[in-house]
Amino acid sequence: MFYIRNHFPYPVVDIRTWELSIEGCVNRRIKFQYHDLLQMPQVSLPVTLECVGNKRALFHPKVRGEQWELGAISHAVWTGVRLMDLLYSAGIQMHAREVIFEGMDKGGRTDRPGVFSYARSLPLDQSLNPHTLVALYMYGKPLPFRHGYPARLIVPGWFGMASVKWLHRLVVTEEPFQGPFQVVDYVYNRNPLVPSESPEPVTTIRLDSTIARPTDQEALAKGDHWVVGTAISGEDPVVLVEISTDNGTTWLPVSWLDPQEPYSWRRWCWKWTVTSSGTYDVKVRATDAAGHIQPERADWNEKGYGYNAIQHIRVYVD
Repeated sequence: MFYIRNHFPYPVVDIRTWELSIEGCVNRRIKFQYHDLLQMPQVSLPVTLECVGNKRALFHPKVRGEQWELGAISHAVWTGVRLMDLLYSAGIQMHAREVIFEGMDKGGRTDRPGVFSYARSLPLDQSLNPHTLVALYMYGKPLPFRHGYPARLIVPGWFGMASVKWLHRLVVTEEPFQGPFQVVDYVYNRNPLVPSESPEPVTTIRLDSTIARPTDQEALAKGDHWVVGTAISGEDPVVLVEISTDNGTTWLPVSWLDPQEPYSWRRWCWKWTVTSSGTYDVKVRATDAAGHIQPERADWNEKGYGYNAIQHIRVYVD
């Protein structure tokens, strides 16, 4: 049930010859085989991954790209090696600024000639975050092939494009990475007709909440119903979720189903007793620890990234 998003066809992986190399601005180039990583200290961390195109279909005006609705977000417990342990074993040089992560999946693009690997970079400080993992397991089992076997990056709190799958090469660099999945894709380009406006890189998951049940346009009977859903933020944790059944005139707090955990969505519920027939406009909004409230309107951008407007569904009670 975990969402899947690839840019290229699945790569061919031979675990007998697979290696994870670290090169560039390091004191010594180093290669790890799969069994080397398995023998290193392992860390487990629950992390929710969200495609930055999640809810793209809800943008107005419409944008190009996969018309995800509410399904491009999933949760798992990941187990693997701290990325910083691997980098320190290679010895990071003083002038290093970024780490480039290259996957084994590759292919062509429509906007430029050539063959490209899926590759992204992270700032050095995020690469050395003790929670950034090279994951080998998903829910206690070896990574499924479609989710990056034998090893993938997990960048907690960031949108899913940062968590490179089928990882096989790390390059520590002193120059900003200029690959197409770094500077062409995964940037918030709000007005492509204004050349002076610099696109903002996509990084952390935006504050958001979602109603999972009931669904938009659902018909309900009068009586008691549980409204359930999730909330998430990549930076400051979500501390409050409120619901409205009168199109935002009145807001009431929900109850939590989960404890607060860093990097994880938090499930919520609210008991709704409906005594009158009619049409109900139900909305949900989240507030984080810094006082930010989920916006009424999404920040429109050319490629439809980071949609996080207050969700609005309509249900009918009879």
